[in-house]
Amino acid sequence: MWCGPCWRLRLRVRRFQPDGLRCRPKQCTKGKRIETRGNLGQRVPEHFEQADVRRAADGDHAAFERLYREHVGRIHALCIRMTGDDVAEDLTQEVFIRAWNKLGTFKGDSKFGTWLHRLAINHVLSRRETLRRRQSHRAHGEGILNRLAAPVRRSSGHAMDLEKAIGELPERARDVFVLYDVEGYSHDEIAESLGVSVGTSKSQLHRARMLMRKHLD
Repeated sequence: MWCGPCWRLRLRVRRFQPDGLRCRPKQCTKGKRIETRGNLGQRVPEHFEQADVRRAADGDHAAFERLYREHVGRIHALCIRMTGDDVAEDLTQEVFIRAWNKLGTFKGDSKFGTWLHRLAINHVLSRRETLRRRQSHRAHGEGILNRLAAPVRRSSGHAMDLEKAIGELPERARDVFVLYDVEGYSHDEIAESLGVSVGTSKSQLHRARMLMRKHLD
C-alpha cells in the first residue's frame, strides 16, 4: 500500500490518510505529482469491480486503490474540461476522498463508475466558484484569464486546439458541451444536474458548438 502522499494526488486533506500504509520504494512519489491517467490497459471486469466496491465500503484500502486506478483518468479529464488545469488536480483528489467517505451510500443501482461520475459532476459544480476565487488570488498578476483546459498528455496539435477551444467557452456553454458531447449525458440529465431547463441545455449546446466551429475554422 501507499503512504498518504502516494495514495492521493496531493493528500493535504487529513480525513483520508489510512493508518498503517507503507510506501512501495520504487513507486513512492512523495513531493512529486501523481500520475492521473489511470488504468491504460483493459477495463476491470464488472464483477471484480463490484467486489472491490464492497470491500472498499468495508474499509479495504487496497480495494479502493484499485477503484482509484481504474477511474482516476476519466475523473481527472472531466475536472480539467469543466474547470481548467489549474484546479483539476485539487478537484480530482477531493472527488476520491468524497467517494471514500460516501461509499456506504452506494446501493449498486447503477455501475460504480456512473455513480462516481455523477458525484464528480456535482462536486465540481459546488466547488468551482470557491476554487476560482482561491485560484484568482494565488495567480494574481500571472495572466489567469489565459489558462487553458488541456489534457494531461497532449498527443497532437489538433488535440491542443480542441481542448483550448473547450477551455475558452463561456462557463455554462462549456458545462453543457462537455456533459453532452464528451461525456454522453442526455439533455434531461444535464438539465437536472445543472438546474436548468431542457431548452436551456439545448440552446447552450448550440451556442457551444457554434463557438467551437468558429474557433477551429
